[in-house]
Amino acid sequence: MKENLSAQTVLENLKAGNERYMANLASTKPLTVAPPELVEEQKPSAIILGCSDARVPVELIFDQPLGELFVIRVAGNIIAPSQIGSIEFAAEKFGTRLVVVLGHSHCGAVTACVETLINPDQYYSPNLQSIVDRIRPSVYNLHEIMTASDAEVDIDEFVNRAVRANVRMSVSQLKHGSRILEDMVTHGDLTIIGAEYDIATGRVNFLDS
Repeated sequence: MKENLSAQTVLENLKAGNERYMANLASTKPLTVAPPELVEEQKPSAIILGCSDARVPVELIFDQPLGELFVIRVAGNIIAPSQIGSIEFAAEKFGTRLVVVLGHSHCGAVTACVETLINPDQYYSPNLQSIVDRIRPSVYNLHEIMTASDAEVDIDEFVNRAVRANVRMSVSQLKHGSRILEDMVTHGDLTIIGAEYDIATGRVNFLDS
């Protein structure tokens, strides 16, 4: 069984993989994907909490092989007990030391939340509304700031900033919403960071805490 890599080493590997992915996008050659090998026992180097959006294929954008990433995908990369439990499981079971909350540009779930703030009469199904409600706290203060001057709000800018705010809130919730994860972070056994994938360029930008 391979040893657990440090969070910093894994982070550098992900950054390098994303650079390779972008180089492939810029190339005239087709993307090549190595045939999957049978992995009898998983030992993921990173845990990725990402969005369900079909344009964000996590293993591809980090150019990582089968078995390297423990991926949890949910609309809006929101935090709920099932996501926290999945991350606790991977961190404890496999000793994985890096968690990345991965948002992305033009996120539909974040956009839906922004629309409800701008137009309170906007209706969504109860299940979709539950996702919007989890995003709302990260976006509400931003909405108050952007509408304080009564000037017309730039929706695209609002959504862009809301995506990053939502990622940062999810990171904070993971750090402080689980005693297991909080203790691991405090003792230096786990690093939790946020990132944003730019659909237009293929680049992953890692966010400051």
